[in-house]
Amino acid sequence: MPFGEVVCGSPGSGKSTYCHGKQQLFTALNRPISIVNLDPANENIPYPCAIDIASLIKLEDVMNEFGLGPNGGMLYCMEYLEANYDWLEDRLKELDKEDYVLFDLPGQVELSTNHPSVKNIIRKLTKGGFRLATVHLCDAHYVTDAAKYVSVLMLSLRAMLHLELPHVNVLSKVDLITQYGDLDFNLDFYTEVQDLSHLENLLNQQSPRFAALNVQICSLVEDYGLVGFETLAVEDKESMLNLTRVIDKATGCVFVPPPTTEQPPDTVDASHLPAAQRPNTYSLMSSAAGQMRGPRSDVRDVQERWIDAKDEYDVWEKAQWRKEGLKVQEEAARQKAKIRQRTPGANAPQEKKL
Repeated sequence: MPFGEVVCGSPGSGKSTYCHGKQQLFTALNRPISIVNLDPANENIPYPCAIDIASLIKLEDVMNEFGLGPNGGMLYCMEYLEANYDWLEDRLKELDKEDYVLFDLPGQVELSTNHPSVKNIIRKLTKGGFRLATVHLCDAHYVTDAAKYVSVLMLSLRAMLHLELPHVNVLSKVDLITQYGDLDFNLDFYTEVQDLSHLENLLNQQSPRFAALNVQICSLVEDYGLVGFETLAVEDKESMLNLTRVIDKATGCVFVPPPTTEQPPDTVDASHLPAAQRPNTYSLMSSAAGQMRGPRSDVRDVQERWIDAKDEYDVWEKAQWRKEGLKVQEEAARQKAKIRQRTPGANAPQEKKL
């Protein structure tokens, strides 16, 4: 049963960067991964793309042929993909059965909040056996403004209700949040969507005419009680690992290492079976059924790293990188020395030709 993610979010929220970072992380972890680009306007794809919708339809061609604008052309492309779903299905069958699949959606938010085509495509994928979770990326700088934060809450709630998948909302670019000003509350207030009545004074100061509307919107979000956020700094390994664990718990995905990997305790030896069939108690208890652990699993640690003591952590992190680089160089030198010792005549003097 293939697992994967549907990556959506507003333009500039970091969807393609996230997919690229996920591909690099999974490659380092020896987890097989494939990325499907479903954005017909994405011409500069930073990641290795297993399936590209551009081979089926391009936004520029649609705009030129039908005289549509960018938004109308994008809707047409998604409707065309839905009508030709067999094209996508055939190419997905060509991927390795053990691949973790990312679907990189376009940035038009109406595709994940109102328009039915993406929802219908996702429904067909799930009927085909995919276990998917929606990863909705929102730029973290929105939390520095009360009105923008409320709008992101409404957008996230609408996407959750529309796509009907296990849903993980993410405040991306949290490492850049201090560039946009100070927060009115601690970061956990925004990630856990705590008592929104505290925002009413801020909202009323910005737009006193809409005081009653602000109260109703905040009440609507709180009544559903569905919205919450994880944080992400895509260049931070611990942040990416923490988000990966959250998504794995949402989909029920348990990654079983390759048979060549050194097995930890409480592991059943079934190296002859494919990964999807190899029982592994350690993987099950440490990912799908275990508690979230790690330096970025607590939002208070995230606040300390990226907001309260960002400069100090940056200095400490650079020092750790230098130490790690020296260790890598020393290990490489030891490996070269071992190779010379094992190679006959490697250190013997060369005869000079007359």
